[in-house]
Amino acid sequence: MSIPLERFGADSTAEQVTEGLDLSGTTWLVTGVSSGLGLETARVLALRGGHVVGAARTEDKARAALEQLGIEGTPVACELSEAASVRAAVSQIQALDRSLDGIIANAGIMALPELRQRHGLELQLLTNHVGHFILVTGLLDRLSEAGRVVVLSSGAHHRAEGLELDNLSGERDYQPWRMYGRSKLANILFARSLAQRLSGGRTANAVHPGVIATNLARHVPDPEALFARMRPQMKTVEQGAATQCLVATHPGLASSSGLYFSDCQPTDPSDLAQDDALAAELWARTEQLVAEL
Repeated sequence: MSIPLERFGADSTAEQVTEGLDLSGTTWLVTGVSSGLGLETARVLALRGGHVVGAARTEDKARAALEQLGIEGTPVACELSEAASVRAAVSQIQALDRSLDGIIANAGIMALPELRQRHGLELQLLTNHVGHFILVTGLLDRLSEAGRVVVLSSGAHHRAEGLELDNLSGERDYQPWRMYGRSKLANILFARSLAQRLSGGRTANAVHPGVIATNLARHVPDPEALFARMRPQMKTVEQGAATQCLVATHPGLASSSGLYFSDCQPTDPSDLAQDDALAAELWARTEQLVAEL
């Protein structure tokens, strides 16, 4: 028996929000499984009886993570910045002949200090948004009738003053946090558009996990100083994984779709993140990009 949603908040942990759930017979794809929130999410889903398909940049990293957790999951290589790797991951997961009860698009990179590009695209946008777009849309036919897609965004999406779809290379006025914010805005808009396209009981939502000291901050010039400033707001990894685990599994959210969650509760994102016309424009532009990769 699940715990009522209103009891959960910023201090809740992933174990607490899934307490009483039996996920036996379910299958969950988690990207970025090798560390941080992805590792904790995989641990808790397996603890509740779920089978985890764990994706990381290499199969060795994914396998090592599952072995570290002591679970019999399925390791998959998925380098999100390389379309060929993502498509190979899609093919591998398709071949498992398993329905997916949830896809948790957890992996990401943050605030690269200098402009980095691949295939003509800024690397944060490519990794955080485009790679997950290819992965998720490629697996929709494997998503179960009540399957859920959870896309990790961030409160940093408020930093984005727009998407600048004519500047996806990042060459114009590159600033690390601004571009990270755009990629996180894109995550919310993707989930919003996807929710409108899913049929039946399938859902898509975006989440802000909070501020957590993980290796996501590995590119920040002085991460210790950043975390010192943010310490009053910081969460543990166990708390940071709570919102995505809640949105992926809680029975009370079975019909919730197209929403944005923070601290285990639905909340309003920025006005831009609620712009359906912008979401549709991003979807169309992303499809064009994907066709070229």
